[in-house]
Order: sequence, then C-alpha cells, then structure tokens
Amino acid sequence: MKLLNTLLSSKAGAAALILRVPVGLILAAHGAQKLFAWFGGYGLEGTGQWMASIGLEPGYWLALMAGSAEFFGGIALAFGLLTRPAALVTAFTMLIAIFSVHINNGLFMANNGYEYALTLLVATAALAIQGAGSFSVDSVIAKKLADK
Repeated sequence: MKLLNTLLSSKAGAAALILRVPVGLILAAHGAQKLFAWFGGYGLEGTGQWMASIGLEPGYWLALMAGSAEFFGGIALAFGLLTRPAALVTAFTMLIAIFSVHINNGLFMANNGYEYALTLLVATAALAIQGAGSFSVDSVIAKKLADK
C-alpha cells in the first residue's frame, strides 16, 4: 500500500497539469496513427511494414508495442492516471525512436531529426520524476489511500 501511495503521490502543482495534458494528447495522437490509421497514419500494417523496412523486426509486433505505448500511455498522462509508469514507458519509447530512426538525421525535424522525440523524452522523464501533480486521478487516489 505504501509503495502504491509513493507511486501516485506528487508534490507537483498545476505545472504538471500544463505539461501532462498536451504531451499526453500528442503521444496519444501519434499512437492512434500507428494503431488505427487515424490522423493520416498508416495503421498497424503500414507502420509494421515501414518498421520492418528499416530493420526493426518483427515490424507488426513492434508497431503494436510502440503504438500502444504512445496511445494508452498518452491517455494515461492526459488524465494523470498511473503517471509515473506511463511516463516511463513513453520515455523509453521515445528513446528507442531517437536511436533507431532519427539519430543519423541530426537534431532538426526538418531533416527527420531527433529534436521532437527528444522533447517528448525530456517531458515524459520530468513527469516520471515529479508525478502527475495535484490535478490528477493519481492525486485523488493517493488522497483516498492516505485517508485509510
């Protein structure tokens, strides 16, 4: 019980909300591109084929994993639900994206570089450290656990 309370509690205030919601929605949208072909994405088949074409095998399974991490992790971040685990999973996903796709293209997005993935990595790492903040589902659950 103490471990769960430690995982959910956070001394971060409204700043965490300001960081969590847009980062979570952006990640969820990118995951939806991979999983469901929404927002101009290619879906699991297309994303899996692309991943396989750059040497990430098995492409379909890795597309499912990356898309799920981004989509479900992003939704969890937006709501502030299990924020630290969701942030860790999405940070790891961004780290993989940086080193498997973007690193050889330099920093800038104009060249398909890693600046965008790095920004998401840093934002999710910050959320993993500080937690969801006071305006979150995590905060509500932590308060209920503390009252018991």
